[in-house]
Amino acid sequence: MSAAKLRNIGPKSAAWLRQVGLRSREDLAALGAVGAFVKVKRAGFKPSLNLLYSLEGALLDCHWQELSEPQREALVQDYEARIAAHPLKAAGPASGPVHEQRFDDGDDDGNETDSTDND
Repeated sequence: MSAAKLRNIGPKSAAWLRQVGLRSREDLAALGAVGAFVKVKRAGFKPSLNLLYSLEGALLDCHWQELSEPQREALVQDYEARIAAHPLKAAGPASGPVHEQRFDDGDDDGNETDSTDND
């Protein structure tokens, strides 16, 4: 999605939308502002509610700050209801646990060397 094509959508938001498969105004309209916002969140991005308002403004062809308080509240309530129905997955650890396995050097026949004398 190009920032020049959609009102309120800057380069970073446009990149997020492209990365989740929303490449046109029609794609956005089919999903709706809340659906698109949820999709961006589920992809692991961390948008603020301003993106939600911007998406709605883009669909209504108005500046996002022109949305009334009741419109904003309705968007947030819709978002919260969708998340309550299907919660976002918690982010996992940055990397998995590290497991270290050590192997003792054995003799050439594959048998371990016994360190005790049995003479």
